[in-house]
Amino acid sequence: MTVALVPFPRRASARRRRAFALLGLVQATLIFTITVVSVPLPTIGRELGLGRSELVLVSAAYALSFSGLLLFGGRLTDRYGGRRMLVLGLLIFAGASAVAAFAPQYATLVGARFGQGIGAALIAPAATSVLRRIFPDPAGYHHAMVRWGGLSVLGATAGIVLAGIACTWASWRWMFVLPVFVATLALLLTARLVPRAPRSTVDRPRLDLPAAILATAGVTLLSYSLVITDEHAWSSPEVLLPLGAALILLGAFVLVEVAGRTPLLPMSFLANRQRVIALLAIGLSAAGSSVICLLLALYLQQVQGWSPLRTSVAFVPYAISLIVMGRIGRRPIERYGAPAVIATGLALAAAGFLHLAALAPGTDYVTGLLPGLVLLPAGVALAFSGSTVLAMADVTPRQAGLAGGMMNTAMEVGPTVGVALLMAVAAARTTHVASTDTGGAGGGVGLGDAVDVATTSGYGWAFGAAGLAFAFLAVATLAVTSREVAPREEPSFSLREAAA
Repeated sequence: MTVALVPFPRRASARRRRAFALLGLVQATLIFTITVVSVPLPTIGRELGLGRSELVLVSAAYALSFSGLLLFGGRLTDRYGGRRMLVLGLLIFAGASAVAAFAPQYATLVGARFGQGIGAALIAPAATSVLRRIFPDPAGYHHAMVRWGGLSVLGATAGIVLAGIACTWASWRWMFVLPVFVATLALLLTARLVPRAPRSTVDRPRLDLPAAILATAGVTLLSYSLVITDEHAWSSPEVLLPLGAALILLGAFVLVEVAGRTPLLPMSFLANRQRVIALLAIGLSAAGSSVICLLLALYLQQVQGWSPLRTSVAFVPYAISLIVMGRIGRRPIERYGAPAVIATGLALAAAGFLHLAALAPGTDYVTGLLPGLVLLPAGVALAFSGSTVLAMADVTPRQAGLAGGMMNTAMEVGPTVGVALLMAVAAARTTHVASTDTGGAGGGVGLGDAVDVATTSGYGWAFGAAGLAFAFLAVATLAVTSREVAPREEPSFSLREAAA
């Protein structure tokens, strides 16, 4: 299938760069908005008088609607066009962010966070689809996707760093002003930089509303059931009921998709094992980034007693490593192929996590934390870049929105699942250490010290489990991609063409 070239005026290359910079800023802001409340969450709780369960929902509301609606957002993009859905999503995102900045109470803040997620679920797949039009040539699109992969992790890290600064010298409410500014800027520049899609003579895909409802409800309930494991036991009705309902709804979604004539998610789309590996790598990399930001922020503030500002500064090397590796990641993909780069990135991330598995209450920052804070983002940047290229390979223009929705779904569901599972590992280890520690009462070890030892041991085990997961997927990536056969249909874009 050939791709029609998008007509650009003179200086087409400069216009493409500006368009990519704008869309990249928007994508980074979407992920920035996820982590923006992680550091100031205790301050928000004190100001609004919130309990633990309410704070959990403030943190998770955005991701719940974002992840739940991404598949539907991708299909809307394929049907109505990337530019139209981009504008609609930006309007919703900007409005909800403004409401969050001035939210006077808990209900308003949670509702605004849900609204942000709805807008983001339209923006993310639309932006990916628009990129497919801005870079119609395989080589240009390949280069764009390599850089696109690292933007999400960079946005998440920026949320951690800037949130600490805002908590120190301003109010947490200013963290919601930045998304308003970015969305407004994007709305003003979209007409100039984003090309209109030409009228297509091909029938537009149907929306398949039953499947969309099942997928949205299933993913949302699954995410919610995992989020509340931070407060409720896995065996409690509060977790089991939504988890069971989610599994039933997702099972029904698969049945509807298999039997449907115009499925929301064609099962053939996941028949490519390389694409499945890419989506798993995206989900695991996003989960690893979320875990490291969450647990190290808790460790530095609660165990080592660091301030929010000092905690944010501690993540600066993490951000620098992301930026550097994101900029040099293109050449290895062109030379060695996306699967090899993904496996290398996963192995580096595994090494970073396994180094942090030795965490102790008095771990030195330079020798104990810094190596992990450099290795992990370097590996994640490589894995994201390679996975983004591999996930979009052989995707036709009509399925660009679907592919973008799937990538962002993996990016959103991955942290929810990963954090829940790794926090369960940490909690189990902490409970075991606390129950077997007999020195806390009279063995010369204070109660506070015993709690720190148990908590830190749990964090270390979580890091170790994450490292093993990354190492396993690195091996699986090499094993699966080495046996992958070429697709039967003629691809619209291939890695071999891109590398050439």
